[in-house]
Amino acid sequence: MPYQGGRVSIVQGDITHLTVDAIVNAANASLLGGGGVDGAIHRAAGTRLLEACRRLGGAATGEAKITEGYNLPARYVIHAVGPVWKGGGHREDELLAACYRNSLRLAVAHGIGTIAFPAISTGAYGFPQERAARCALREVTAFLDGHPSIRQVIFCCFSASDQAVYERLAAEMPGGG
Repeated sequence: MPYQGGRVSIVQGDITHLTVDAIVNAANASLLGGGGVDGAIHRAAGTRLLEACRRLGGAATGEAKITEGYNLPARYVIHAVGPVWKGGGHREDELLAACYRNSLRLAVAHGIGTIAFPAISTGAYGFPQERAARCALREVTAFLDGHPSIRQVIFCCFSASDQAVYERLAAEMPGGG
């Protein structure tokens, strides 16, 4: 479902298969791989991704760092460290929003025109899906308003239920659905 003048779409699928300039990895602070989308990206990209991530020296929650995509169809991987959900009183919303903004800033800095995001922090980190999706949609929409160089943002949802949440929330936004 495209919205934001066709610049944002929501799909269900495997982010490691998308042919875009960059995919965003829901990384842990070490940037050295893990479970979920992080593990899938590391497996698909190959061992050179791990070597590149070692050189980055980790990242703080809310921060994003960039590497090549190696064996992925995406040219780059932007590694964003999302917050672990602790009930909502530990700056989780602020830190999740920073993941999206910092990823998009890196995209602009590296001439990335197409980028795909997973649902950052909603897996093992336990961030409530609807709350996370609302944050993601809000941050991306606000960022796109001032950055025409980003031509396409894809929210790549792992499950149909996640996709349904994103689509419902996008339809409620100005310019949505």
